[in-house]
Amino acid sequence: MAMKNIRVAAIALAALFTSVTVGVAQNYPSRPVTIVVPFAAGGPTDVVARILAEGMRPSLGQQVLIENVTGAAGSIGVGRVARAAPDGYTISIGHWSTHVINGAIYSLPYNLLTDLAPVSLLVSNPQLIVANNKVPATDLKSLVEWIKANPDKVSAGTAGAGSASHIGGIYFQNFSHTSFLFVPYRGTGPAMQDLIGGQIQIMLDQSSNSLPQVRNKQVRAFAVTSKTRLAVAPDIPTVDEAGLPGFYISVWHGLWVPKDTPKPIIEKLATAVRAALADPATRKRFIDLGQEIPPVDQQNPAALGAFQKAEIDKWWPLIKAAHIKLD
Repeated sequence: MAMKNIRVAAIALAALFTSVTVGVAQNYPSRPVTIVVPFAAGGPTDVVARILAEGMRPSLGQQVLIENVTGAAGSIGVGRVARAAPDGYTISIGHWSTHVINGAIYSLPYNLLTDLAPVSLLVSNPQLIVANNKVPATDLKSLVEWIKANPDKVSAGTAGAGSASHIGGIYFQNFSHTSFLFVPYRGTGPAMQDLIGGQIQIMLDQSSNSLPQVRNKQVRAFAVTSKTRLAVAPDIPTVDEAGLPGFYISVWHGLWVPKDTPKPIIEKLATAVRAALADPATRKRFIDLGQEIPPVDQQNPAALGAFQKAEIDKWWPLIKAAHIKLD
């Protein structure tokens, strides 16, 4: 009899929990929602977040606020969300570095796959393989051959150890069987200045950062590291077309919430993302920045979760083999 009473109580408690969860989800959101940007205001992730927040507002019927929580390559801001209440009011926006790469190079106080629940893939920004105008190559194949012939004379600029430009450069070395020196800078901005000035020879940089210099013919772009050409720069060939097929790397963005956030709330957020990314004005703003918008069937929690896991499986072994580890 005692066991039967315990089972009945457990069933009643589960039913009550389900009822409360459904009720909370039906009323969500009843107040403003906050997206935590783990970088400073004005940076690429902050810009993506603010465009997205504006686009999500009509669907949610509430303000979507931006909070910049900086430090430790974005890990402080992500940790803030991982520890937040799982009620859908504190959301993490991050990207390839914060939600994949950081897990391999930092000792994080949270687990990227189990302490956060995916909401939706957002936009992605592939890299450009660029070189200064003094490099005598005319296309990507001849660039690779020139690097192989001059390994001691070629240096690549990066934004520091573990940055997208650094990881991209290591991946390029492995993929093309080349060797060259890495020169770390405090960001891709100063690295680009030295590339223009001829102090370094090559760089793998986000297309949104490099396109202005390419358009001004201050540097040359040999390929974009994606399967399709950029809508805003259709004259730049893909790596498949240029002779390095399969060399894909992109700084993509996504949204996450704390684990245990009710699924109906997650779906409401994903629906708001889909509405934002379908809006012509929002799409144009992203495309003008060189950002690529994923297909609708990739704009959901399951797709982001699978993609993030696949990216971890792809990049962590490469990072660990290169012995990149930061405190």
